[in-house]
Amino acid sequence: MSQKIKQIEPIILGKNIKRIREEKGMTQEEMARNMQLKNIDISRGTYAKIEIGTRHITSIEMEVIRDILETTYEDMMEHTSE
Repeated sequence: MSQKIKQIEPIILGKNIKRIREEKGMTQEEMARNMQLKNIDISRGTYAKIEIGTRHITSIEMEVIRDILETTYEDMMEHTSE
């Protein structure tokens, strides 16, 4: 059973994931497909909710996203001013 991670500042984590995904030139559809290939049952719509911060992310989903995007947890949780 994977642990759900409540985003203290959900917008920050989601925005960082989106920023990194876009820097890698990937679409939400490609992210969802790659996650499905790693046995994560997720649709593009559900993935989009992670990026906008309306859905909690599980620890396993976070690990898979990190691996797909070839990034670090630190980069995913970095607090940057806009």
